[in-house]
Amino acid sequence: MHDDVLGAPAPLTAGDQVPYYAGRLWEAVRAGDEPAAGTSVRDALADGVPPETLLLDVIGGVQRRVGVEWAANRLSVAQEHAATAINERVIALLALHPDVPPVPPARGRITVACVDGEWHALPARLLAEVLRLRGWRVDYLGAQVPAPHLIAHLHLTNPDLVALSSSLVTRLPTAHATITACQAIGVPVLVGGAAFGSDGRHARQLGADAWASDARQAAERLERPLTRRTADHQAIDDLPHLADQEYTMVARSSRQLVRAVLAGLATRFPALLDYDDVQRDHTAQDVAHLVEFLTVALYTDDAELFSGFLVWTVDVLRARAVPPESLLPALDLLERALRDFPRAVGLLTRSRQVLSRALCASGPPATERLDPGLPA
Repeated sequence: MHDDVLGAPAPLTAGDQVPYYAGRLWEAVRAGDEPAAGTSVRDALADGVPPETLLLDVIGGVQRRVGVEWAANRLSVAQEHAATAINERVIALLALHPDVPPVPPARGRITVACVDGEWHALPARLLAEVLRLRGWRVDYLGAQVPAPHLIAHLHLTNPDLVALSSSLVTRLPTAHATITACQAIGVPVLVGGAAFGSDGRHARQLGADAWASDARQAAERLERPLTRRTADHQAIDDLPHLADQEYTMVARSSRQLVRAVLAGLATRFPALLDYDDVQRDHTAQDVAHLVEFLTVALYTDDAELFSGFLVWTVDVLRARAVPPESLLPALDLLERALRDFPRAVGLLTRSRQVLSRALCASGPPATERLDPGLPA
């Protein structure tokens, strides 16, 4: 509730509830105040906010804002982790609240898990709770589930389908292998998360049986049965360009590429010589990310994946007062090192053009738009 001009509580309209309680929850998680966060959720339930709306539009909305604020350097890593932990405990509070009676699991059984190497578990947790509210029996396995252990779990529980979540595009090769392994034992796969693209293009490319942009859309999609893939389907059937072996060879040489770029940057970008140890470590991490995203772009044969990462990186670096101009010589050095790999050279050439425009452009930073599929 909020107060009117006379100091008496004024009822919230349905349209006011989500922004009001999202605002309260945001202030609580930003301050690291878990009791206040819990109170905001209990008050929202008492005010008649549906549990699914509370999960997706209030808690989920606040978590998206946490990512935006971190990318814009208005939240530290520690604050981002604390806010996420509070949101996770608020979800648990909601799941066990007496005003949210359990729904009998009459719809079937679903396994919800994050791809191996994916630690951003909150989107998967939100999906699991929404599916429970809609009458599914859910096995929620949490973050970073290795594919062999996931397959063993599927053999044990025989679910109707698997829902796989991934936020980082760098996990797409692992996601692809996991999708194929699940389908090989006859279990269809629905995927979601920013890694698969805002339009689901990578979900289709990697042969997933279905894709959803968010938990609400996923629940709606599951009103219809999923079509199962043939058991003899192979990963290379989805990505025939992998036959050129560029992805494999570049991935295997990633450490050498990082070292070569760092060595060359000392000459091509003189400001690097004045960096302290912490700045040099950050630069090494940035170069490693460049190589990692280039590798995944080779896997998917998607130049936009790599150029989108570069544009996002420009704004992240600017928000931290780090000159993003060092990205251009880094691309030049990568292209020189990969001159015998035509697809890699093509990706770098196209991405350099996008980067040059981004370095010259002004306007709202990409961190405010929270480009899907990029780390936050």
